[in-house]
Amino acid sequence: MPPRARTLLLPLAAATLLVASTIFLFAATGAGWRPADTGLPVPADSFSSAVLDTADSKTGNSAKELSFLDENGGPDDPSSSSAAAARCDPSRAAVRVFMYDLPPEFHFGLLGWADGGAVWPDVRSGAAPRYPGGLNQQHSVEYWLTLDLLSSSSPPCGAAVRVADSRDADVVFVPFFAFLSYNRHSRAVPPEKVSRDKALQEQLVRYLMAQPEWKRSGGADHVIVAHHPNSLLHARSVLFPAVFVLSDFGRYHPRVASLEKDVIAPYKHMAKTFVNDSAGFDDRATLLYFRGAIYRKEGGNIRQELYYMLKDEKDVYFAFGSVQDHGASKASQGMHSSKFCLNIAGDTPSSNRLFDAIVSHCVPVIISDDIELPYEDALDYSKFSIFVRSSDAVKKGYLMRLIRGVSKNQWTKMWKRLKEVDKHFEYQFPSQKDDAVQMIWQALARKVPSIRLKAHRSRRFSRYNRGRK
Repeated sequence: MPPRARTLLLPLAAATLLVASTIFLFAATGAGWRPADTGLPVPADSFSSAVLDTADSKTGNSAKELSFLDENGGPDDPSSSSAAAARCDPSRAAVRVFMYDLPPEFHFGLLGWADGGAVWPDVRSGAAPRYPGGLNQQHSVEYWLTLDLLSSSSPPCGAAVRVADSRDADVVFVPFFAFLSYNRHSRAVPPEKVSRDKALQEQLVRYLMAQPEWKRSGGADHVIVAHHPNSLLHARSVLFPAVFVLSDFGRYHPRVASLEKDVIAPYKHMAKTFVNDSAGFDDRATLLYFRGAIYRKEGGNIRQELYYMLKDEKDVYFAFGSVQDHGASKASQGMHSSKFCLNIAGDTPSSNRLFDAIVSHCVPVIISDDIELPYEDALDYSKFSIFVRSSDAVKKGYLMRLIRGVSKNQWTKMWKRLKEVDKHFEYQFPSQKDDAVQMIWQALARKVPSIRLKAHRSRRFSRYNRGRK
């Protein structure tokens, strides 16, 4: 072919190739074509994003894709476009959590749940085992955190996302329902010589000590819930390097638990949340309210002293009450109609009464010198509570002068703040933005830098020591 003819055909061939390529691209996009080197589904309306993803994967700029578990503890199908689209991104979570697949006897089995050889219930189908009611729920923190992790791989995405590889995690969660174990099995039943609770704790210690995750950090990045003051009683002195989620430090040695290392979580309140509360200062007839056990041991003796000081005061309700006489319902009614609610130290520095007062929008009057409060690094309790030293509270006339001296305007500001913060003390499933479950995860996320510091410091001479052996 003459050179001139070849010159004329080259542009025509290029144009033909361009048209064919364009037709192929549109056809491929409509068919959901997926480039072989990405493994990612291509959105039907955005082929250009797939091209960018392909380029990033070739240059090594894309972040490492983490593996996930579905709510049953099994891997999500990465080839499913719907699974990929409805997946929570660990890189955007406040904290990435690896959870041990402990046998059901350590968690939902304590609720009587069993499903053949399955480790976890399928919470997607609404089959989450119910937690026992009444006062049992006060210390049910581990139940709500576990449920949240089981559903964390799919939206709505919360503060924590469960990851399948512990090396991708910020913390390692130990799903042991310590309160239920203590509450139901702390006494040995003949012919048992050791209680089931103690046996479970001993098994848990042996299990954790054998895990590479524990050995890697010395347990510093592990999270264990022991919210009831007697939970984990036999194992706490061994597992203390872990981060404990507690109600207070009343029955813990400072070497075992501290505010620096551990996290304080709220009780699950028993009183009903005061929804659409319009009962302001003039609508609440009772000035100061307390209903509960009056005669307590240890630091709770102050309750008895205050009872004799306040029982005859005008506009004060101070009486004995218990769960047996519909105490939760009566306390809820009383708090909803009171301006101030007493929260006095009992056998331990904390009690559920504080959180009942908060969701009732009854301004808490806290008389407990050693109390520690949930997420106090993020929440200023002085904006909606009054703190009184125990030594001042028992001075004749001091407490009533203080309470009566609070103006209507001051009280209203605290009341309005209570209505803003009550959501932080709600346990629920599925969890919601900034509820108790999410606030606890966020508090744990704030511990991660110190956890990493401890882990890194512990490895300073590890390589040197291995070389000497």
